[in-house]
Amino acid sequence: MKDGFRQQMSWLHTWCGLTSGWLLCAIFLTGTLAVFRQPITQWMEARPITAAGAAASPGQQARALDAAAAHLAANAGKARFWRVELPAEQRGPLLLAWQGGGQAALDPASGEVLAAPSGRKTEGGRHFMSFHYMLQADTPGYWLVGWVSMCMLVALVSGVVVHRRIFQDFFTFRPGKGQRSWLDAHNVTAVLALPFLFMIVYTGLTFFYTAYMPWPLQAAYGADAYPRYQSELESKAAPARRPRGTAPAVMHPLAPLVAQAAQLMQQPARRVVVEQPGRAGMVVRVFGAAGEHGGSETIINPVSLVAFDGVSGAVLEVHKPRADAASTSADVHEVMKALHLVRFGGWSMKCLYFMSGLMGTAMMATGTILFSIKRRKKSAEEFGRATAGIYRVVEALNIASMAGIALACIVYFYANRLLPVEWAERSVLEIRVFLWCWLATLLYALLRRPMQAWIEQLALGALLCFGLPLLNYLTTGQQLFAYALAGDWQRAGVELAALGFGVALASAAWRVHGVNRAVVTNRRLPL
Repeated sequence: MKDGFRQQMSWLHTWCGLTSGWLLCAIFLTGTLAVFRQPITQWMEARPITAAGAAASPGQQARALDAAAAHLAANAGKARFWRVELPAEQRGPLLLAWQGGGQAALDPASGEVLAAPSGRKTEGGRHFMSFHYMLQADTPGYWLVGWVSMCMLVALVSGVVVHRRIFQDFFTFRPGKGQRSWLDAHNVTAVLALPFLFMIVYTGLTFFYTAYMPWPLQAAYGADAYPRYQSELESKAAPARRPRGTAPAVMHPLAPLVAQAAQLMQQPARRVVVEQPGRAGMVVRVFGAAGEHGGSETIINPVSLVAFDGVSGAVLEVHKPRADAASTSADVHEVMKALHLVRFGGWSMKCLYFMSGLMGTAMMATGTILFSIKRRKKSAEEFGRATAGIYRVVEALNIASMAGIALACIVYFYANRLLPVEWAERSVLEIRVFLWCWLATLLYALLRRPMQAWIEQLALGALLCFGLPLLNYLTTGQQLFAYALAGDWQRAGVELAALGFGVALASAAWRVHGVNRAVVTNRRLPL
């Protein structure tokens, strides 16, 4: 009975892992890159390099806020709201926005309007995040990612059942043993990343629970369940809005309100929203920055806010979450989101997620390769005359899902630097280049011998990774050492990571080349 059950679990593990493994390799790799989506976006925007010591002083910030209010009054005096985003990093600008889609940016030290506030138009690291959860395919991709995530959860559970000696095998790795080595690598990466994999897949599914399982909300809120649910949550969290005023009024200076709000919230201010600017009913809301960019040590970090009368500067309301407040079901969802999006622990936790994501990707890659090796050796012509063709397609999918997706990711960075800056749709074109490149790697793998396709795609990916810092210098004048000297380690880290990936891809290409040469010499079928 035990052997029969384990054999059934082995079948389930194999086919759930295989059918979802190709997409999961791409989903996990892009999700791993999305952990550092903020540094990737900064690198792709290619803003001018500023010195690390260029942080705005309190006096400079006050002048910048005054300049922001003056700019908004001059360009959006009749808008219903203004928004001022304070810089998240030392060298970032003040980002202004107002009703109607207007945007601008100011230098945080001088208050001068910047000609190109966001640098190059690009999706940056947000593309990897979007691809990670919906494959850039809107609703169909969104549901497809949910389906393969469920398959992965099944594969993880069945894999634990199948591998009776999984923890014993973790301490056993036999390189150069063909199929045995691939199985050892699969076991080692699986055990190392197993807690992370269970957590990340489960929280990813619960992240979108209202879409995958909408029936409880529909039973409670009716046909328009989700909008009504969100509206109820927002009404509980946000202060009540004041009646719209008609009489003109002069706005209280923003700088002292921001400073007072930071003291009341006991956290830095990040966003200022002015409602009904220039009118008697004006309200200034200052939002806190706790938990942004994963800098908090706690998982749940509700945003604090302070509401002021925009004319007198009187405090209308302080919304600061209490540490001893009772937890609700909404808090459970926030925990799941924070765990999946790594909104805690700072850069150390991001690095841990990054390494765990790479190990998870390696586990899926070794699993799909192991399947191909075993089936090629033990094929019983289970698909009749089509067996050889089916396994040929399987090998091509293996190549595209591993070497191909890595190549498409680095080509995405090249598209950012090579597409003309003045093109209006360049951010969309960058994503299209990524998708077309990924498709091209599949077609190429179908046309070439498998081992040659592996070598050529891995080698090309390594070459492009090594050439990225040079391309950046030739197209923008920026380079790795300039980032380091200015203390801009986020953008420097992007290029250092590219060089690291280049080494890994080059090593893999050299390894496959050695295996292929040995196979040709001995006139054996490739592994």
